[in-house]
Amino acid sequence: MQELTLERQTKLGRRGKGVRRVQEWLTLQGFAVKPDGKFGAATHRALKRFQNRKGLPATGIVDSATFEQLVAPMRAAVKPIKPGRRTLGQQVVAYARQHLKQAPREVGLPNSGPWVRLYMNGNEGPIFPWCAGFVCFVLRQATESMGVAMPIAQSFGVDELGFSARANDRFIEGSKARNRRRVKPGSLFLSAKPDPDDWSHVGIFVSASGDTFTSIEGNTNDEGSFEGFEVCTRTRDWSMKDFIRI
Repeated sequence: MQELTLERQTKLGRRGKGVRRVQEWLTLQGFAVKPDGKFGAATHRALKRFQNRKGLPATGIVDSATFEQLVAPMRAAVKPIKPGRRTLGQQVVAYARQHLKQAPREVGLPNSGPWVRLYMNGNEGPIFPWCAGFVCFVLRQATESMGVAMPIAQSFGVDELGFSARANDRFIEGSKARNRRRVKPGSLFLSAKPDPDDWSHVGIFVSASGDTFTSIEGNTNDEGSFEGFEVCTRTRDWSMKDFIRI
């Protein structure tokens, strides 16, 4: 997994993608620097502060031990979970919560940073909204841990997930109240537009409570935007939602 691999030691004067990754992780860890790919004095100072915080020798050089501390949140998020007696949907929720605990978010430009690249198979940038990438990554973790096939085709596009759900008889039309009982933990919700074959956002359904449900979503924020910047949990109502049965 590229985001978890240190290609070479990184130190003062170096340039390139490896330096940018270090700068991104320093920022995500609370030592914000400009992720410009240039290992200058600011990055050197921030790195030494990070090393001090983690009880590492404050060398200002990214060796394997320092790199592992930088990427520890991602390492924790992708750690395998034994399914035990969970259903696939319950396993999806378990993985989603494991990611949520590590507070994945963008850094630098919109839709950019190591978490986005993880979920989007190396892609990033303004044209790569990553809500579908997040749910598919989590779903893939769950299916692989249980040794079962993906129930829908993996995609970075929300509409494509909806179309795949229809093709695989896993689509639940949310406008019909009687269908709510069919939505189980680990299902995916789709934020619907007026067009019945057009959706703007996707997330993971966790639990229901009356007229609302709780979700875990990527590329959202406190306002519930479909073009946000983080993974977070939200409370949503059922209106204008369709669902994918997992």
